[in-house]
Amino acid sequence: MATPLVYRRYGGSLQVDIPHFDALVEAIHIPETQWMATACPLEGLQCDPRFLSFMDADGNGRIRVAEVREAVKHTAKLLQSRKGADARSDVLEMDALSPEGAKLRAAALRILGALKVTDTARISLEQVRASEKVLREAGLNGDGIVAPAFLPEKVRGLAARIMAAFPEVKNRAGQAGIDPPTLQRFREARAALLTHMAQKEAVHVWGEPSLERARRIAAVKPLLDAYFLQCRVVAAQPDAAASLKLPAGRVEGALGDTAALEKAAAVLPIAPPKPSGGLTWAELYRGPAFEVLEAFRKDVAAPVTADAEKLSDAAWKELSSKADAVLAWQATFDASPVRGMVAELPSIADGDLATLEAASQADLALKEELDAITELERLILFQRWLLPFANNFISMPDLYTAKKRALFEKGTLILGGRKYTLAVLAQPRAAHAALTSQGTTCILYVQVTPREGGPGYEVAVPVTRGRSAYLEVGKRGIFHDVEGKEYDALVTHVFRQPVSLWEAMTMPFQRIGRFISSKVEAFASSGDKAFEEQLEKGYASTTAAATAAATAPGAAPAAAPAQGGGLAGLIAAGGIAFAALGSSLAFIVSQARSLTLVDVLSAAITIAAAVMLPAGLFGWLKLRRRNLALLLEGSGWALNDRLMLTPDLAALVTRKPRLPKGSTIDRTDSLRSTVSALRGDEEAEQEEGIPGLVKLLVVVLILGALFWQARAPLARFACGHQWLSSQTCGALLPAETPPPGTATPSPSSAPPPSAAP
Repeated sequence: MATPLVYRRYGGSLQVDIPHFDALVEAIHIPETQWMATACPLEGLQCDPRFLSFMDADGNGRIRVAEVREAVKHTAKLLQSRKGADARSDVLEMDALSPEGAKLRAAALRILGALKVTDTARISLEQVRASEKVLREAGLNGDGIVAPAFLPEKVRGLAARIMAAFPEVKNRAGQAGIDPPTLQRFREARAALLTHMAQKEAVHVWGEPSLERARRIAAVKPLLDAYFLQCRVVAAQPDAAASLKLPAGRVEGALGDTAALEKAAAVLPIAPPKPSGGLTWAELYRGPAFEVLEAFRKDVAAPVTADAEKLSDAAWKELSSKADAVLAWQATFDASPVRGMVAELPSIADGDLATLEAASQADLALKEELDAITELERLILFQRWLLPFANNFISMPDLYTAKKRALFEKGTLILGGRKYTLAVLAQPRAAHAALTSQGTTCILYVQVTPREGGPGYEVAVPVTRGRSAYLEVGKRGIFHDVEGKEYDALVTHVFRQPVSLWEAMTMPFQRIGRFISSKVEAFASSGDKAFEEQLEKGYASTTAAATAAATAPGAAPAAAPAQGGGLAGLIAAGGIAFAALGSSLAFIVSQARSLTLVDVLSAAITIAAAVMLPAGLFGWLKLRRRNLALLLEGSGWALNDRLMLTPDLAALVTRKPRLPKGSTIDRTDSLRSTVSALRGDEEAEQEEGIPGLVKLLVVVLILGALFWQARAPLARFACGHQWLSSQTCGALLPAETPPPGTATPSPSSAPPPSAAP
C-alpha cells in the first residue's frame, strides 16, 4: 500500500516530508519540479565519499534526479525490511535482505567467515571494508590472477619463470601473478618455439659458426651486390667501364683536401668490374672498404667456397641466400617471449601447466561472489545515507532545524562575538561571488586554514542578524567544522548588505558621515600642505633678504616685501579667515535665537524622516527578498525553489549566545579600581598636574575673551570689505557706530514732509 505524502512549509517554501524510507520510495515519483534540487556536486557534501561515488553512476561529478531515483529503487528491491534505513544504520541485518539479495547474503557469510566472526546475523560496513584486506591477503581476488605465494610449491618456480617471460599482470591486491590468458600465451609460444628449434639444423648449414658467418656476409652484402651489378653493366656495355673511374680533373682538384679525397674514393668500385662477373681478391682497390673485404675473404669466403683467389657471382648468391635464411631464423627465435626457457621447454610437464590453470580458474570462480562484496558495501551505504541525502536533495528540512546539520554545511564560524551556523563551500570564490552578488543577503567569504598547516578551503557565510558595519576584510575568527575540528578563519571578502531594518535606515547617515570625514580629512591635508608651502616661501624670502644684506653692507636697505607675501601676508590671510568664521558664527547665532526648541526638534525629525523612511522602505524590501538559494547555487546546486531567509531562519543562522545559566553580572568597572590604585601611587605627580577638563575650560575662556575684545575691529574690517550682509553687520556692530563706508543721512537730505491734504 502506498504511503501518503505530507507536505510541510519550511521558511515559506512547501516541501515534501520524508521521515522514513517508505515515504522516500513514494517521494521519488513526484514531479521533478517539486524537488528542491535537481542536481548537486559531489564536492562539499558531508557524507561518506564512497557513497557519493556510488550515487554518481555516470561518473561526471554531479548527482542528478535520475541517479537518486535509481539508487532508491535498487535499495528498495534488495531490502524487504526498511528498519535499518529508517534508523540510518550502517549495520545490515541478514533478515532484512530480500530474495533478490541472496548473492549479497553469501558474500556477507564469506566475509564473516574470513574475519572469524561468530555472529552471522548481521554485518557492518566496517567489517565489509576490513574483509577486503583479509581476502586479498588470503589470495582470494576473484580476478583469476594468482600470486606464486598462493600456488602449490611444486609449480611456484615454473609460474615465476612464465611470469617473467610476459608483461606483468597484478591482481586486486596489487600482487603480480599468473592468469589463464598468460598461460595460454605460454602454451602457444612454447609450441611455436619448439617447432622453430626443430628447423635449426637445416638452416644452420655451417654448423656452430653459421650465425657469425651470416652476420659477416650481411655486413659486406651492399659492397659485393654493387660490385657484381657493375660487372653486369660492363658486360652489357663495355664502354661503361670508363665511367666507373674518377676523372683526372676531379682527382687533381681534391689533392690536398683529405675530406674530398675520402668522398671521391668512396664512390669507386671495390675492384675493376669484369664482364665475366668474377671478383679476384688480389685486384681489390685499397679503398675505405679494403680491410673489411680482406678480413671477410680470409674468415668467411675462403673457408666456405674453398677458393681463396676469387669469388664468382653464383657463389656469392649462394652465400647471401644461406646467410639470409640464418638471420631470418634467428630473428624469429629472438622474438619468442620464451626463448630464455628454451632449454627446459621440452621437459615442462603438461600436468604442471594444468595445475597452474586450475588455480587461476578457482580464483576466477570467486569473481561473482567477491564482486557481490562491492554490491554489499553499496547496499549498506545506501541504507545509511539515502534517507538523509534525500532530505537534503528532494527536501531540505535540516536547514531549518537547530539540532541537525544539512549535508552541504561545512561548520560554524565564531567571529566578532557572534556564532554563524551556516557555511557552505565556495570554490572558486570568484564564480560563487558573481552569483551571490545578485542577491540582497550580506555574505562573508572566509578562508579556513588548518592550525597544523596544510591546504584549506574557502566558505561563504551569510550574516542575518546584528550589524555588518564591523565585519571587514582581514578580521580573524575561528571555524569549527561539522566533526568538531577547529580551524583558523580569515575574512577575505565582504558582500555588504543591510542585516536589519535599523541598519538599513541608518546606512545613509553612515555614508554621509564617511563622506564628510573623508572631505574634512582631505581639506585638512590640503590646508596643511598650503600652510607648509607658505611657511617655506616666507622662510626662503627672509633668508634671501638677509643674505643680500650681508653681502652688500653699504647698499641701501632692501625694499619691504609685498603686502600679500611672506609671513605678514599669511598672518593677514589668517586674520581675514578668522573674521569670516566669526561673522558666520554670529549669523548662525543670530538666526538660532529666533528658533524655539520645538522648531529645532521638528526640523531634526523632518530631516531624519526624509532620509530614514525611504532607506527603511528599501531596506525592508531587501530584507524580505533575502534568498539563501543563491548561496547553494553558487556552489553548483541546481534548485527549483527559493530558500527565503525568514526572521526565524535568520535567528537560527546568526546567533549571539547568552551568558551561561546562573551567572551574574558585576557592574563594577575593574579598570577604574586599578587606575585609582595607580593614581594613589603617583599622588605627588597628580598634585602638580592640571586635570584635562580644567585645561580645556581655560583654553575656551581665553579664546572667548580674545574674540570678545577684538569683535568690533574684526566686524568693522569684515563689513568694510562687504564680506558680510548688512543685517549681520547690524547685529555685530553697536547701533551708534555705523559701519565704515555707510553714508550717514543728514537732516538736509531728508525728504520734505508731505503737504497736508
